Amino acid sequence: MVLLRRMLGEALRRRRQDQHRTLREVSSNARVSLGYLSEIERGQKEASSELLASICDALGVRLADLLREVSDDLELAELAAGGPARVGAPMAGMPPMAAMQPPAMQSRGGATTAVVDRAA
Repeated sequence: MVLLRRMLGEALRRRRQDQHRTLREVSSNARVSLGYLSEIERGQKEASSELLASICDALGVRLADLLREVSDDLELAELAAGGPARVGAPMAGMPPMAAMQPPAMQSRGGATTAVVDRAA
């Protein structure tokens, strides 16, 4: 089973190590004990959203970017483990949902809006 806390910890550790920073430095900047940060990085403790935000701030990383990275990693791990299909993902042989929309629907920046023909 894939654990979210483990994947979050791995992503935080990767970010910290990519910056060549120590646990001590990041824990001090995030105002979290060194031991607790170490446990978070090893996936042994689950950090609250406030603590994750503080650690991300100390690393100079946007929380949304970290969560996006973890989400992508989690999806790959689930697919490799034969986990359930993604909600909204096309089934084998089926076109993506966007291809099945009526012609009067257009996608704009991730949102789908109806096109109104004012000439009619």
